[in-house]
This record gives sequence, C-alpha cells and structure tokens, in this order.
Amino acid sequence: MKCIGLLGGMSWESTVSYYQALNRGVRARLGGLHSARVLLNSVDFAEIERLQHAGDWSATARLLAAEARALQAGGADFLMIGTNTMHKVAPEIEAAIEIPLLHIADATARRLQADGVTRVGLLGTRFTMEQDFYKGRLEAQFGLEVLVPAEEQRERVHRIIYDELCLGQIHEPSRAEYLAIIAELAQAGAQAVILGCTEIALLVGECQAAVPLYDTTAIHADAAVAWALRRLPYSCRHPPRS
Repeated sequence: MKCIGLLGGMSWESTVSYYQALNRGVRARLGGLHSARVLLNSVDFAEIERLQHAGDWSATARLLAAEARALQAGGADFLMIGTNTMHKVAPEIEAAIEIPLLHIADATARRLQADGVTRVGLLGTRFTMEQDFYKGRLEAQFGLEVLVPAEEQRERVHRIIYDELCLGQIHEPSRAEYLAIIAELAQAGAQAVILGCTEIALLVGECQAAVPLYDTTAIHADAAVAWALRRLPYSCRHPPRS
C-alpha cells in the first residue's frame, strides 16, 4: 500500500473528514483491521486565510510548497492537497516536489464524466467560483459547462464557509440558503452541483437537494485510496484526457 501524503488543516474541520474517508475507504476494500497509510501535515489555517484575502498567492505557494516537500521527505508516495481553494497554487506545489499530485478537480471531473454529467453547478469560495484555476480547468480539460451563482449569492456562499463552516458551526438558515442556491442552479440547467469547498459537505452533504451533489472531499479521498492500492489506471501527475 502506498503512503498518502495529505496536506491539510485548511480547515482542520474538513481534514477530519479526509482522514475518516481515507481509512474507511481502505477498510471497505481490504476489510478487517486494515487502515490507510497516511502522512498528514496540518498547517495553521489562520496564516493561509490571511494571505488568501490579501491576494498574496505567491506567499501561500511558497509556504505550501515547503510543507509538501516535508511530506515527500517523510516518505509520502504521492500528494493530495486537502482543500479546493488552495489548488490555485497546485502548479507551484507540483513543481516543488518529485512525487505525483492527485488534483481534486481532476478526480471530480472524471466522476462527473463517468456519470454522464456535462453541465454542472459549482459552489465554493469566491476564489474557486470566480477564478480560472478550478472552473477553467473543468471547462478546458474536461469539456464541462460550469455554472456559478450570481454575485450576491457567491458572496453569501463564501462568507458562510469562512465565518461558520471553517469554525465548525452548522446553522439551519445557512443550510436552507445553500439549498435554495442549489435549486436556482438546477433551474438554470445544472444537472448536478459540485460542493467545491471541502467544508460544504458538512452543511448539505446529507441533504436531499434539487440535483445530485458531488462531495469533492469524498471523491478526492476515494481516488486517493484507489491510487494507494494501485487501482488507478493512470498516473496522478499526467492523467489522460477524455
């Protein structure tokens, strides 16, 4: 079994979900007392969040690249970044290491393609919904049509993530607000909605929504388990395009 290098702590609330999903995935496949080989590097999210909102992405890239190198030095066979938003600096992190990177957007896109979804809604931080590093990757590399909420709704989705979910706070009005936004995306033609922030599933992951919800934490973890057990038919660093 390969050792999974998990760059986490962004936030630690979702890193808990990752750790559970990785271990449950291995146990489901191997049975008994089997568990995942995971090397976790959990960063201080306060510093990352400050740099995000200051727009200092080069500093976040340097910081996370150093942490990724530490995982590589510790014996990780491949890397997963346990957050959607910080895949903005995935190219810089990937360039700093020699082990493969399993990209969360790629794993999610392949699941959508396998399910026949071509038009999908996207919820996440403003960075994820508005910038090309994620939405553009889904469109350019996988041919998906990606819909995002209106500007005011994007701001609400963003604020609920940082002001509530990253702090472990689950509020019913926020859940209702998210479900209403999902319903509007469905009315606009989305066949499914990507929960493109690893905390969002904590709020609506178990809900009955207007369209299927794709939990990126669960999908990313499932792909990592498959890779750790040598069941992925492609290299994480250079997956084939469909």
